[in-house]
Amino acid sequence: MSALRLVLGDQLSRSISSLVGADKSEDVVLMAEVMDEASYVKHHKKKIAFLFAAMRHFAESLKAEGFKVRYIKLDAVGNSGSLGGEVERALKETGADRVVVTEPGELRLGREMRSWKTRLDIDLEIRGDDRFLCSHREFRDWAEGRKQLRMEFFYRDIRRKTGLLMEEDGEPTGGQWNYDKDNRKPPKDGMRFPARVAHQKSPITRDVLDLVSERFDDHFGDLEPFHYAVTHNEAMIELEHFIETCLPRFGDYQDAMVAGEPYLYHSLISSYLNAGLLTPMEICEKAEAAFRAGHAPLNAVEGFIRQIIGWREYVRGIYWLHMPDYATRNHLEAKEPLPWFYWSGETRMRCMAEAIGHTRKHAYSHHIQRLMITGNFALLAGLLPSEVCEWYLAVYSDAYDWVELPNTLGMALYGDGGLMASKPYAASGAYINRMSDYCGGCPYDPKEALGDKACPFNALYWDFLARNQDRLKANRRMAMPYRNWERFSDDKRKALRGKAEDTLTAMRKGRL
Repeated sequence: MSALRLVLGDQLSRSISSLVGADKSEDVVLMAEVMDEASYVKHHKKKIAFLFAAMRHFAESLKAEGFKVRYIKLDAVGNSGSLGGEVERALKETGADRVVVTEPGELRLGREMRSWKTRLDIDLEIRGDDRFLCSHREFRDWAEGRKQLRMEFFYRDIRRKTGLLMEEDGEPTGGQWNYDKDNRKPPKDGMRFPARVAHQKSPITRDVLDLVSERFDDHFGDLEPFHYAVTHNEAMIELEHFIETCLPRFGDYQDAMVAGEPYLYHSLISSYLNAGLLTPMEICEKAEAAFRAGHAPLNAVEGFIRQIIGWREYVRGIYWLHMPDYATRNHLEAKEPLPWFYWSGETRMRCMAEAIGHTRKHAYSHHIQRLMITGNFALLAGLLPSEVCEWYLAVYSDAYDWVELPNTLGMALYGDGGLMASKPYAASGAYINRMSDYCGGCPYDPKEALGDKACPFNALYWDFLARNQDRLKANRRMAMPYRNWERFSDDKRKALRGKAEDTLTAMRKGRL
């Protein structure tokens, strides 16, 4: 009796639960490139190429181990275009009598999978994804009875569970749980950043690039130069390069932004982690070892580990705890359509042009660009959450619904009303000027809120406070901004709101 073991494109881990207990002599591993998954949003060309190339290399590694692998390329004759269609074809052609799969990371796909049991009349086993450190049940148990689901307290529990950066007496290494206050340095003039790893393209990868160029030419972003790791070994090379070269200064400058520098000291491993080429503990153990060896400071290592075992696990927990209703939340009643410059990058705002330009070229921008540039503008301008979330899901190579939706809707847009964030991450041009060098080459002045040279973020910031006053004023963390707003004269408040409306009009007309 043979099983069909389905492996998805973001499950490229040899330890994936769907392969546990597989009988190499009988079972068949199914992997498929299908148009439904590549185009339900118009994913970045690099994202599609990365996943297809990584999938093909993973399939080859399984074959080398002796697995029977049924790999369906996108352009294969008979490709049905859907995962359900490929499961149905494989069952008919292989004679397998049951399907084993690891749960997907998206509710949309999970619902489809569960429908196969009845529609295809099959024995279906959906296993948990134990690559994550916190199961759905564990997160539900943690959340039960709490008025606020703050990541910091969840993170401390995961630290205790894993033992990462913990001492024998049960206290956190260094005596503190969090060193964020040490990780907010602005960039210095003349800073130089490490060169990044370049991987030689295999024939498999080159074939994928040709396929994506032909089939997805109308999708967002630049396909080449293509610089992604596509195997576990290549991803480990990138991890080790980060640990050796970037981690020592990562903490200090993780919130900094520099024109023409998309990477700075960031790790670039989120795409590999979310696709399964790397696993959380192997990453964190290497980072902790660098601290124990005196190679990297505690503030850098703690901040890095917190992103992986704290924030990443937390947003997954929020997603599965609150979906499907979570996706429809719009606490601030934002309604502006997403402006075209999010796709084209054609805007005079240098900070936005930089962040979107990096995204177009690399399918990547780092977390502060996402939160405090593109996300902050979307928040201040009142852009429609569903359109903003679709953009984030489409353009980044590490984006999957489970991680993108809470980060965008909850953290960037405050669309969940504070379930995740204790306050909206709203900021004027002053923040951007402090944490970047973008403003120096911008036609807008971050010190001006009124007039032709005023930074668009400034009037929009005050307008955001004014139009959401009933929703936000009671928030203690918003007390100071509202005190400042109330100190303005009536004439100044009117002028700021008028300037904000002019800014939105320019945005709508593509003239910002």
